Amino acid sequence: MSHPPLAPAKRWLGLVLIATAQFVVIMDTSIIGVALPDIQRELGFTPESLSWVFNAYVVAFGGLLLLGGRLADVFGARKIFVLGWIVLIAGSILAGAAGTIGLEITGRAIQGAGSALIAPAALTLLMMLFGGTPDLPKAFAVYGAAAPIGGTAGVFLGGVLTEYVSWPWVFYVTVPIALFVLAFTATSLPRTVRKPSGSIDIVGALTVTGGLAAVVYAVVNAPEVGWLTWSTLGLLTGGIVLLAIFFLIQVRSRNPLLRLGLLRAPMLGAANGAQLLLGAAWVSMWFFLNLYLQQVLGASAFAAGAALLPMTGLVVLAMVALAPRLQERFGAKALIVSGLLLLAAGLAWLAFVRPDGTYAVDVLPASLVAALGMSLAFVPSLGTAINAAPPAETGVASGLVSTNYQIGSALGLAVLTAVVSGASGTDPSRVELTQGYSAAFIGAALLAVIGAVVTAMAMRRPRVSTHAAAHSVQA
Repeated sequence: MSHPPLAPAKRWLGLVLIATAQFVVIMDTSIIGVALPDIQRELGFTPESLSWVFNAYVVAFGGLLLLGGRLADVFGARKIFVLGWIVLIAGSILAGAAGTIGLEITGRAIQGAGSALIAPAALTLLMMLFGGTPDLPKAFAVYGAAAPIGGTAGVFLGGVLTEYVSWPWVFYVTVPIALFVLAFTATSLPRTVRKPSGSIDIVGALTVTGGLAAVVYAVVNAPEVGWLTWSTLGLLTGGIVLLAIFFLIQVRSRNPLLRLGLLRAPMLGAANGAQLLLGAAWVSMWFFLNLYLQQVLGASAFAAGAALLPMTGLVVLAMVALAPRLQERFGAKALIVSGLLLLAAGLAWLAFVRPDGTYAVDVLPASLVAALGMSLAFVPSLGTAINAAPPAETGVASGLVSTNYQIGSALGLAVLTAVVSGASGTDPSRVELTQGYSAAFIGAALLAVIGAVVTAMAMRRPRVSTHAAAHSVQA
């Protein structure tokens, strides 16, 4: 049972809160980059262990998203949304105040857990506010545009806060944003009551979280320890076994965490596949382009962030003003396929970067092409993945699509990091670095092409019975 719909002004304020959630979730992954040397120096991280300031967040986030979606379905999206912000505040304070390596990594993992509760609940709330209205594509566009804004803002804020205040503030800055969202949640977001028969598949939650975390941990850590080491192979095997156990549990459970029938919906499965490969290609491009700007062209972290602004601005403009109109005219499938192919074209263009290149020639034009492609593919694939699920399972569908995007981002980045290492060597020159980044852009372009092919082949609307079609015409 849900409460009466909110007034239009409240709905749009609710969308601001939901977009802020997406902004913060992405910002918290990028804001630490500039602060890492200071964190390493003050807390005593080794170069090998320092990456876990980033990885602890990603592993917890990706591993718990599906559980977050199920919790939103059972207990109500707004309650889990609020709980997620409270957990995120706790993790941010701990990460900022940490005096040891263990506490720092723990704080980052708690931040990731909070984000895993927030992200699927936010998407469920978006559907509750705008589902069935002509404003839904625009709402998805605003939500999607918050991600690149958060990524770019993270680079800027990280640099400013580290240089002019201190590194703990890259974590503390989340707290006032969270308090702002919580202050308006009760009046601007819809509330639902808990389902009387709702239950949580605890064993399923533990196995899928452990399985996803093990696989992500293994792949993210493999470039450091080696792909064929016992630790990597053991974690990959253990993760796959846990995921297999999870699917067996879902088949037999009366109240599964993920109803496997959802996965048979061709629109949902194809859209999730597109999100996974889109995350792998786009996030990897953004990461390695930033490194090319700093390590090859010699830009400062702040200047590199500024160089990404045109790309960010185009993503926001295209998502809000262009993608919804094109989707209405040409349909989701055509837009996703063309967007992924355009992203691949931009990435292939970036593969021609030079050691003595310039921003205006080597980066700007190709990055704008890639950004336009990402913008066109993201909005329809996200909307299709969530709309394909029944209303009672919107939270799980939101968790599933968020999981695919985040896991795709983490795995794609890890694999392409290994590609860069193999192509550039251990102590690379600018020429060798450029070769490595060029190889990464080619790899990302291939991922985008695979996403386009999979979408074109797999995304098909389910057959509609004559009775259902007649009912649709009458409606």
